[in-house]
Amino acid sequence: MPDSEINLGSPLTVLRGVGPALAATLERLHLYRVEDLLFLLPLRYEDRTRLSRIGSLRPGSRSLFSGEVLLAETVYRGRRSLLVRIDDGSGQITLRFFYFSRKQQAQFKQGTSVSCFGDIRMGPGGLEVVHPEYRILRAGQEASVADALTPVYPMTEGIAQGRLRTLVAQALAMMEKNPVPDLLPADVLDEFALPSLHDALVFLHKPPPEANLEVIMGGKHPSQIRLSFEELLAHYMSLRNLRHLARKENAVALSGATDALSKFVSNLPYELTSAQKRVIEEIGADVCLPHPMMRLVQGDVGSGKTVVAATACLLAVSSGVQAAVMAPTELLAEQHWQNFSAWFSDFDVELAWLSGSQRQADRRASLEAIESGRAGLIIGTHALFQEGVQFNNLALVVIDEQHRFGVHQRMALRDKGASGNTIPHQLVMTATPIPRTLAMAAYADLDTSVIDELPPGRRAVQTVAVPDTRRAEVVERVRQACTNGQQTYWVCPLIEESEVLDYQAAEASFEMLTETLSSLRVGLVHGRMKAPAKEKVMRQFKQGEIDVLVATTVIEVGVDVPNASLMIVENAERMGLSQLHQLRGRVGRGAAQSHCVMLYKQPLGQLARSRLAILRDTNDGFLIAQRDLELRGPGELLGTKQTGLPDYRIADLVRDAELMPKVQIAAEKIQRDHPQAAIDITRRWLGDAHQYGKV
Repeated sequence: MPDSEINLGSPLTVLRGVGPALAATLERLHLYRVEDLLFLLPLRYEDRTRLSRIGSLRPGSRSLFSGEVLLAETVYRGRRSLLVRIDDGSGQITLRFFYFSRKQQAQFKQGTSVSCFGDIRMGPGGLEVVHPEYRILRAGQEASVADALTPVYPMTEGIAQGRLRTLVAQALAMMEKNPVPDLLPADVLDEFALPSLHDALVFLHKPPPEANLEVIMGGKHPSQIRLSFEELLAHYMSLRNLRHLARKENAVALSGATDALSKFVSNLPYELTSAQKRVIEEIGADVCLPHPMMRLVQGDVGSGKTVVAATACLLAVSSGVQAAVMAPTELLAEQHWQNFSAWFSDFDVELAWLSGSQRQADRRASLEAIESGRAGLIIGTHALFQEGVQFNNLALVVIDEQHRFGVHQRMALRDKGASGNTIPHQLVMTATPIPRTLAMAAYADLDTSVIDELPPGRRAVQTVAVPDTRRAEVVERVRQACTNGQQTYWVCPLIEESEVLDYQAAEASFEMLTETLSSLRVGLVHGRMKAPAKEKVMRQFKQGEIDVLVATTVIEVGVDVPNASLMIVENAERMGLSQLHQLRGRVGRGAAQSHCVMLYKQPLGQLARSRLAILRDTNDGFLIAQRDLELRGPGELLGTKQTGLPDYRIADLVRDAELMPKVQIAAEKIQRDHPQAAIDITRRWLGDAHQYGKV
């Protein structure tokens, strides 16, 4: 490629030393164009701007020093090593090499000057450095120091750190001749006091010696904030664009029969909370419009999200169109089937069931009822959007436990329901409360409703943390609760014994409890069981035919057994806050006071101690979610492995949460006043992934 045509958008092969093989290796670091190297930020920095005297070196430091070779010898003390002793007049240090050649050993002639950099440690004969980076100096040559802190970049097999630094240096040199476009408009930079992109990139790749490393490592330097801001902006605008596109699309306006809705609510054996009524009104206002609703309903465990979803489904079927309810597990889908069947028994609605484990004859019957339009309400698992499922006139999609599916799957179901020139309304629900700043970043394509009130009469679950050395007392407590007519969950993280993780396994606990509590009926359910066997055990527990249910975390979501008032959680110290809160929410659904006992293995680490203390002190799911976000990060809370959201390269949703309100303001301004900049920013950070909502 002629030099005149080489620019930051050119492929990496235009750089010196990059052939097809190295370019393929660099792709593993998501590096495709020269510009991508500019956004490969260092993980940390090394200070090679000062030459330390050997006499001042301390174990644990990482330092640059030089000296004269006193001797070099090969020793065989347990392991063959090359030991090179050097001296600078202030002290001596040993360079230790386990892997070396004769040629390398010959370099260290007595009297040779050498410059070294590495980790200082205490060895058998005093200070030493194992496999330092080193350079043999010519006679009279002084050891050179860097004019900036040395970056340490993310690595992948097949490329050395030095090579990466050389490539980034080439990209920086190219940037000086051909500046990287600063896509943030000047008024946005001024309003939020952000440095230019050029200055931010130069600083982060070549921080001056006086730079405050503590601020940089905390991600709080203005240059980092500048890049995090732009990346958060790209993700946010991408999701907002999905919402904008949705508002341009058509949907069936669900006027529904208000008398059917009134009848449904009056038939319920309880009064809806004011929060439920508010959310029902918000949904009703959305679905009566001829544009698709995209709404997230958040509500703590037991807040009554499903009955709210049922009102939306009733508006759909009474408008003469289909509604589909998708759940992440067969157990939860079956519970929805039972609830909706009971709720809609007085209405002229045919329900269809669809799951992966269905018998072929039943599946064919369901598919026929769905395709013909005879089935108004379809309930199932992810099988709903698989090949072979043809809806007749799907106008509403309800997705339970949104974080178990994610953008791709929910968009796939939406697209499957597209009919003619309309697409379905979307209602997604989660019992994992999401802190406001995280919801801004992860669900910007959705309007959000919050059911922030529990039904009257629901008493908070009393929670205690107990060391597993008191297991016998806990087992006795289970005996007493079940003898008094209550039921108990006993939850374990693993299915069988593991030599790698010392968890109490479900099968071992099942055997122990069956033997110890011989007068009680003990059941076992776990994720490896086939669906019919799993459902049979769950049904027995729900119907009171099992007193103690030993389970893995498959019961985390959805199963409703009002008579279960005691929850025992093994190895609670290994689980996240939100997961523990979800498990705890399986009890406390009946009239009796419920308890949760978190068994932990000693000694307890500081992080685990903090988690258990938070659960002891509060039942507020939103507070717990905020603390879980702070302790573990957004990946666990949102389940980002499933969500389809691209990873953040620079931004951190916890560290940079305070930027989100500013990002919202900037996004609105840029999308309104600088539409091309909005497109370019999104493409810079997400590439083709800015279309990830469109599957």
